[in-house]
Amino acid sequence: MVEVKNNNSRKGFVYLIGAGPGDPGLITVKGMLALKSCDAVIYDNLVPSELIVTLPTNIERHYVGKKAGRQCCSQDEINQLMIQLAGDNKSVVRLKGSDPLIFGRGGEEAKFLRQNNINFEIIPGVTAGVAVPAYSGIPCTDRNLASFVMFVTGHKAREKKYSTVPWEWIGKAEGGTIVIYMGVGEIENIVGKLISSGMSPDMPAAIIERGTFPTQRYVASKLSDLPNEVKEKGVKPPALFIIGEVVTLQPWLEWFKDKPLIGIRVMVTRAAAPAQKIYENLRELGAEVLPYPTIEIEEYLDPSGWNSFDKIKSDNKWLIFTSETGVRFFMKQFLEQSGDIRRLGGFKIAAIGKATAADLQKYGLKADFIPEKSTAVALGQEMKEKLDLKNSEIVRVRGALAIKTIEDELINTGAEVIPLTVYNTYFPLWSGGLKEKLFEHLPDVIIFSSGSTVKGLFKNLSKDDIKTLVSGAAIYSIGPSTSAILKKFGIQVTVEASPHNMTAL
Repeated sequence: MVEVKNNNSRKGFVYLIGAGPGDPGLITVKGMLALKSCDAVIYDNLVPSELIVTLPTNIERHYVGKKAGRQCCSQDEINQLMIQLAGDNKSVVRLKGSDPLIFGRGGEEAKFLRQNNINFEIIPGVTAGVAVPAYSGIPCTDRNLASFVMFVTGHKAREKKYSTVPWEWIGKAEGGTIVIYMGVGEIENIVGKLISSGMSPDMPAAIIERGTFPTQRYVASKLSDLPNEVKEKGVKPPALFIIGEVVTLQPWLEWFKDKPLIGIRVMVTRAAAPAQKIYENLRELGAEVLPYPTIEIEEYLDPSGWNSFDKIKSDNKWLIFTSETGVRFFMKQFLEQSGDIRRLGGFKIAAIGKATAADLQKYGLKADFIPEKSTAVALGQEMKEKLDLKNSEIVRVRGALAIKTIEDELINTGAEVIPLTVYNTYFPLWSGGLKEKLFEHLPDVIIFSSGSTVKGLFKNLSKDDIKTLVSGAAIYSIGPSTSAILKKFGIQVTVEASPHNMTAL
């Protein structure tokens, strides 16, 4: 995902932004700029969870999720929320699935803002009518087969007694492509009108369910068979119908389903910020990422620890890093205080594994010691067995909730172990549709990257919910400590990573 920063967001202002139809990578750069720098975001059910969980924690999140047949907020309530937040002099993002102005009521919301003297900007999104066919291998136009494309809604507004879509006229049109949004409930009527108006019952057609998601489903059909296909295949929203000769090109242009993890739903429990690369890698392999960070990480200031660090005088001094997070926050605080990396010149460095060592190298620091097994126990034991630590001073860079495994291992070595806490782990309680999405489509795989992520899951969800969640899922653990905690909570581990790092996992 593009990493962007923008400190120029406008206060008392609303951005109407399209998030794209499902793949979080389809949001525009301009849309991401506004989203990452706003004060508050109002978002729908169709907005990818990944865009929400990776937002800075200071951004207010307001879920107004809408599904076919169910609304948690009325349009009037959404309008009033925009007015309230903008009236509080906040920069507000109204984030909508697909494009805000293509069957998305964005025009109504913009008009309401104008009527209430709230300034706004519309940032278009990639609409489903373009992206979903493309992800399925269907071009909406083709020089030989289709010289125009129609976007049509199959769902009539509640205020209207009859559909205003001229199906009879559309049925007579030739040489183009028809893309029908929100038509699952009306497809039998629509097909009947098209055929009775002169369109061939054998016209190539397709149904695409959950388009641009790795779990998208493609059903090839012909026009007359669409209603039966919907019933027999159990098609549910969101789904698009494509009607036209361009559908015949799909076998030649299909590309999306060739990825190795296509259709696999992977729940990631790691904190959102360090998990972003994992999300991207899994998506690139074709998996559908279900982000559910059961922990979050924040900077922790430890004046006492830094005071002890500054007083170190031993010629035999060590820094111990057991996570990439520890490296990141240590270096941030060290450079803010000192500004001179040369102050670390006298230290030897121990890293729990290759991934942590690689993170150190980003700062020009090379690990002097890496244990054979990437666990805290192995790190402490091997340092004790292989190194002369007598009269040494060892700075143990850690999180606030870290278990004192290494400290206990080094007790009788003659070394002084100085704890330096640079980050804190806490358990967020998620709302705003995140939990609902987990249970709409249960995961095939659940990844646990630490014991804290296991504990966080049990703080977030009930035991019954967790039982449902893990019942059909493969459980992937980063290493022995995490596996032990999973077993303690009654969850059977399917795979334990070796070596014990995120790359192997």
